[in-house]
Amino acid sequence: MKIVIHRYNSICEPGYIDAFRALGIDVVEDRLEMTEKNIPADVRISSIAEMILTNKPMFVFSINFFPYISDICEKLHVMYVCVSVDCPVTELWSAAVRNECNRIFLFDREQYLEVASENPGHIFHLPLGVNPLIKADRTGNCKYDVSFIGSLYNEKNPYAQIAETLSPRVRGLCEGLLAAQEMLSGQELLESVIKQDDVGAEIISEFNNYVPSTVSGIGETIGDINAFWTVNSCLGTEMTVRDRLVLLSSVAESITDLGSLHLFTRSDTSLLTSISPHVVVHGGVSTLTEMPEVIASSRININTTMRPIRSGLPQRIWDVLGCGGFLLTNAQTEIPEFLIPGRHLAVYETVDEACELVRYYLTHEDERARIAAEGYEFVTANHTIPARVASMISLIMEGTS
Repeated sequence: MKIVIHRYNSICEPGYIDAFRALGIDVVEDRLEMTEKNIPADVRISSIAEMILTNKPMFVFSINFFPYISDICEKLHVMYVCVSVDCPVTELWSAAVRNECNRIFLFDREQYLEVASENPGHIFHLPLGVNPLIKADRTGNCKYDVSFIGSLYNEKNPYAQIAETLSPRVRGLCEGLLAAQEMLSGQELLESVIKQDDVGAEIISEFNNYVPSTVSGIGETIGDINAFWTVNSCLGTEMTVRDRLVLLSSVAESITDLGSLHLFTRSDTSLLTSISPHVVVHGGVSTLTEMPEVIASSRININTTMRPIRSGLPQRIWDVLGCGGFLLTNAQTEIPEFLIPGRHLAVYETVDEACELVRYYLTHEDERARIAAEGYEFVTANHTIPARVASMISLIMEGTS
């Protein structure tokens, strides 16, 4: 069995490639976009088409959904399989999601439910998993009391870039919505107002002036892509920025008598450190090499899921557990389907509860170590990328039999 994998330097690609090869699948890599990002569309299309025609794969695979690859596979009558590791994925609103060739796997059930009816039997819900390539020495001493690894999202936040140019009325409407949503989990309020309310229509109308070409140029869509972009990429990202500033500053200030919060990020941290000078800022870390050691060397690892991931478990949860780290994460509705809070990880509902739990586990070392060990054993036995790939292959074969 042979497949073609389209690569663009996603950090998730090596783990999936290894998993396919472990199943005895011959993997041919399309590496054109790994070194050159500004390739003309006709060159990308002809390159992947030639690779398909030359290798005659069972299917073409990619991390995340690429409409142009789906369209090529549809024309060449070859199956196209992709795994979404991000959320939101704007490309899922392309009409190409309806192509018969698709087998699309989404880790966030709410995202799955939004698009599944566009191509019944060709779109699946499948959680992410532990990448066996990400390994850590779990026997070392803890260097860090509490750690957070990840972006603050201020550099990826369209709302911050356009807020000052919005009309006073629309800016006020947005700020009111954001303030109300801050008091609630998820982003249901944002979605209900933006998509179904006259106020939402007014906001979308003004935001249309700022929609990037990568969104507006996507072609035929399955819904209002501008509304999707407004809710998720703009307001949802702004909510994520606010969440992280409040959580990290609050935790740092709550544990000054017990230890420090360490932040590993490439984001601008000036606003955070002005709010809480007790946050210890480090630079970003390499996912495959440095991140595992930070996780294993931390008494507590914090995860706070970005708002557009409405129900699913982000990759960071699996990374922390797979490195044997103790994890404290925000509540997500899908967590109990795969993990047991209090046994494999700890879960908080509010910032105040997060602060209380951090203090508790910093002073209950044996319980913290037990949960970290049980979480590691459970996910490495049951929730790995090779296990997910085996499930994908099973579903694919079932659908072609």
